[in-house]
Amino acid sequence: MGCMVSTPKDTGGNRRRPANIGEVSVYVPGFRIPKPVDFSQSLGDHLTKNLVERLSALRTRIVVMAGQEAPTVTRTRRKTQHGGSTLADLQQALEDYLPVLLGLVKDGSQLQYKVQFVWVNQEDEAEETSISNAWYEVLSVLHLMAMISLSQANLLLLPRTSADGYQPKVSEENRRASIDIFLKAAGYLDCAVRHVLPQFPAELRRNLPVDLAEGVLRALCLQALGEGGDTQLGMAIDSTKATLAVKRRLACEMVKYWQQAQDNIMNLPLANGWGEKHRLFVKWKYVEAKVAYYFVCLILVFRSCCNPQFSLVFNLYLFFLFRLHGLKPT
Repeated sequence: MGCMVSTPKDTGGNRRRPANIGEVSVYVPGFRIPKPVDFSQSLGDHLTKNLVERLSALRTRIVVMAGQEAPTVTRTRRKTQHGGSTLADLQQALEDYLPVLLGLVKDGSQLQYKVQFVWVNQEDEAEETSISNAWYEVLSVLHLMAMISLSQANLLLLPRTSADGYQPKVSEENRRASIDIFLKAAGYLDCAVRHVLPQFPAELRRNLPVDLAEGVLRALCLQALGEGGDTQLGMAIDSTKATLAVKRRLACEMVKYWQQAQDNIMNLPLANGWGEKHRLFVKWKYVEAKVAYYFVCLILVFRSCCNPQFSLVFNLYLFFLFRLHGLKPT
């Protein structure tokens, strides 16, 4: 059940794209933005006034914050008047809203069909999609939470000018923090695929916007895992304690994640600039992961043969991997 309406793309649409996205370390395929809904009209006769007002207040806050934050997600982190990150505030707003929203779908409640939720798409041909099903809202919220997490990781992995005045670099603390955020993003997307998508009737599931298609969600989940592995490999390269076997395992995991991400996304009808860039980004990361893996394997072969040229090959390997990760060998 659930009525669906998709609005075709037009020249004066609601998609929000920054004119200058700035420096990017992690590609984020845009924020899907919620549009206002009237809970009082749909749920006023079924829920208490306090609960309806709480739902309205929580969602209105998200609508306002998402509309303000979406055009600047790849730029330098903005601060609120209290000094906090606006991305973190938006994430917190979504976390506050989600448990209340889940009350509409609890135990198969018919309330899940009472409200028509509207979201602006980024990668679909349709400008926006409206569905009278609270599971669509849950899915959209989880997707937005994952995109915010990827945006937060991107900000952490942008090189900063170091105190010693040398080339900008990413601190180890930021890299460690980004790994946790990547895992969190993957968790949101895995939950969406495993627990939310199965709640949709087959026909409605097929007609979801491509932004929320199973292939895209799986690709984004694998992208988050691949980015986390990429960051771990970069840290292993910098560490004198990490063995070649550890580096090989990390490189192998990277290839697996990015190959699966590419398999999930390549044949989907991704539209406009966001979708095309997303597909190309995944393809590029898959090639990069294979290059890293080949170099690790090459070093292991030379080392096992005790080849006197091992030192030269090892240095070449480090040089190329540093270049792949945008770092400068010291």
